[in-house]
Amino acid sequence: MDYSQLSGVVITKDSPNYNECCLSWNRAIDKHPLAIVYCETNQQIIDAINWAKRYEVPFRIRSGTHHYEGYSTGDDLLVIDISKMNKIILSETTVTVQGGVRNRELYEAVCGEGYPFPGGGCPTVGVAGYTLGGGWGYSGRLFGLGCDQLLEAEVITADGTVMVASKHENEDLFWALRGGGGGNFGVVTSLTYRLPKKEKMATLINIDYQQVGFEKVVEVAIRYQQFFENLDRRLNLKMSMYHSETKGKGVKLTGLFYGTKEEATKLLHLFGDAPEFELEYMTVLQANREIQDSHPDFEMYRSGGRFIYRHYTEAELLNMLSLLNDRAPGALYTAITFYGLGGAISDIAKDETAFYYRDALFILGFQSVWEDLSDKAANDEWVKERFNILSTYTKGSFVNFPIDQGTDYDLNYYGDNLKRLKEVKRKYDPTGVFDFEQGIKA
Repeated sequence: MDYSQLSGVVITKDSPNYNECCLSWNRAIDKHPLAIVYCETNQQIIDAINWAKRYEVPFRIRSGTHHYEGYSTGDDLLVIDISKMNKIILSETTVTVQGGVRNRELYEAVCGEGYPFPGGGCPTVGVAGYTLGGGWGYSGRLFGLGCDQLLEAEVITADGTVMVASKHENEDLFWALRGGGGGNFGVVTSLTYRLPKKEKMATLINIDYQQVGFEKVVEVAIRYQQFFENLDRRLNLKMSMYHSETKGKGVKLTGLFYGTKEEATKLLHLFGDAPEFELEYMTVLQANREIQDSHPDFEMYRSGGRFIYRHYTEAELLNMLSLLNDRAPGALYTAITFYGLGGAISDIAKDETAFYYRDALFILGFQSVWEDLSDKAANDEWVKERFNILSTYTKGSFVNFPIDQGTDYDLNYYGDNLKRLKEVKRKYDPTGVFDFEQGIKA
């Protein structure tokens, strides 16, 4: 294969750092591309797309390596990696980031200047992929999803055209990019966001009930559901109902409140019986650092996400948690997690952006974490079987928490917005150059 027409830094199977460059954040993804090209300019990306078309080699786009199912890589294909495109330009009202910027760098730049931002929790997630799938975060109930702050995106399309998408230019593409998922319409090389007004301080929330058993977990979950009724939108909480090798059966609440510790204490009185009840008033930057630092450098896991539209009864919650009674072979941790929605997220109509599930109460995440690659098959089967059961309690699927789910994946991800997304796909990528396992098909 002639790689001379690839103008970025090319890594092949003969390169000494090939195995390292293949790694995904999810170490359960074990893929071996034909080559990886690290691009630092738009022209290098265009050259890579043209090379792939010329040699009829499939390709994937990669920035943060965080795709849960590994669709940003693959076997015997070209990976176009834009992680080295990581410039950030901050003004008084906007921030512009290149497509390779990650959550940590964005928070450091933005929060370091006193601005909050509705970014994600994991430090190494690529901001572009996060935004394109909608973008849930702890600040979402106050500021909206990540995609709701997006003002403009620069995109390289299938024919090598560099175009701008905004409310004033290529408006249909701009609509699609706000929730239509990554890798469907082009390579997003730059994103410009509106900045919220400055907010220096917030209260970080960590509440944990360890080794309490699932009956107590259900009791807390019932409170959690009630807690979100008419909840102050300055506050958001994630609830993880877990079965852990080290912490037993318990439930952990993690959250952020844009207000004082005293205000947060009053709001959270329903959870005052927790053995661990920690509220800390600190800068927004420090709060985001602590949230990010709680994530491991990498994991080996299988997971998926759905949307919750109603409150569950005690019996239903017990039935759902019974799925966690016996962890998969080799699994250290498994959890059903509720991610808070509502507030500013639901202020926007379902068809105003491509993110369809605006009126859901929560996102449901389900995962299993293990350490030995030999346990992958057993954990995959364990998660898939239980995810199918959990699907009967929920609606749709969250494209940023993807899981292999058969032929109806696109309808699950995009609901009634799928038809319009297909129209955008036909317009900007009529021959399906941008194609992957769960991509939008024209």
